[in-house]
Amino acid sequence: MVGEQVLIERTDFQRLLDALHQRGYNVIGPTVHDGAIIYSEIASVEDLPIGWTDEHEAGRYRLKRRNDQALFGYVVGPYSWKKFLYPPVLSLWKAKKTGKSFEVVPNTDEPPQYAFIGVRSCELHAIFIQDRVFTNGKFTDPHYQARRQKIFIVAVNCVQAGGTCFCVSMKTGPKATVGFDLALTEIIDDQRHYFVVEVGTEKGAEILQKVPTKRAQPDDIQTAKERIAQAAQHMGRQLDTTNIKELLYRNLEHPRWDEVATRCLTCANCTMVCPTCFCTTVEDVTDLTGTEAERVRRWDSCFTLDFSYIHGGSVRASAKSRYRQWLTHKLASWIDQFGTSGCVGCGRCITWCPVGIDITEEVRAIRQSELNRTQ
Repeated sequence: MVGEQVLIERTDFQRLLDALHQRGYNVIGPTVHDGAIIYSEIASVEDLPIGWTDEHEAGRYRLKRRNDQALFGYVVGPYSWKKFLYPPVLSLWKAKKTGKSFEVVPNTDEPPQYAFIGVRSCELHAIFIQDRVFTNGKFTDPHYQARRQKIFIVAVNCVQAGGTCFCVSMKTGPKATVGFDLALTEIIDDQRHYFVVEVGTEKGAEILQKVPTKRAQPDDIQTAKERIAQAAQHMGRQLDTTNIKELLYRNLEHPRWDEVATRCLTCANCTMVCPTCFCTTVEDVTDLTGTEAERVRRWDSCFTLDFSYIHGGSVRASAKSRYRQWLTHKLASWIDQFGTSGCVGCGRCITWCPVGIDITEEVRAIRQSELNRTQ
């Protein structure tokens, strides 16, 4: 029943994955690969990052062993679920020459049916933001929509915060409240290892029929609430969002943009790891004979010179202008466009910036300079 809370013992967790596989889902979850926790196809519990956690700081990410066997004892890695809903490379159509004309064949491939395991609350909000961008406006991205309609989401509530997390500031976590089929809170104590599971949809309830469960008791539910509250109290970063749109609009010529430009490499790491950034470019390619052509959409970034190139050159030629464009769009003009901030407080842009530029610190510096001028 939707809204019900039940318990799954750690020893029965594989049954949940089995139930999803039996329903025809490609199960995607966290796994350890090349020194990071990434999202990839998983077959069993053993593929999960058992006993691993991650340390996040500005420009720094490290895996280390935990002192327990938690399945979801990490925060977030360099990947986001955007990779599966909005692929980095997508063929839009192909054309073949037939005589003196071309036959254009749109990409009508049936998208996979995914089950996402381990979706954090901030990542759920990132998916909601991309929903607004791709499906809630005048124009709809059919490829995104087709993938989005087929996913099953198993959210995981955070019981620890990372060094660069600030989801509490953005009101996006650490507890998943909507948009999931099932939401788990992992509890490990001296005697037991289990999950408190909240049912979010009828689909979620149906899957649970294949998994051994028992009703969650008040003490179990209270323990889950306390673990989540502890994570909320230990955020690694904070961001004051009070009138943030107006703050940034007032300070488009602030000297802080020059200062950050001396550090920024314009490498686009922040946009690649961001779960909401959606800039793309379109490439037309042909074979050597000129008889076949293809149009391909690829992820791009507002940090590249080519992205703002028009006849005569790039509109944003300097690192200053490109960083200002990204941060101001993310935290200000995105609100005008889509009715929400473009930031969910996951902290990836801070962690994966090679020089450790901190979005919360940049906003804080601009806000503090205004306060200093008025004192």
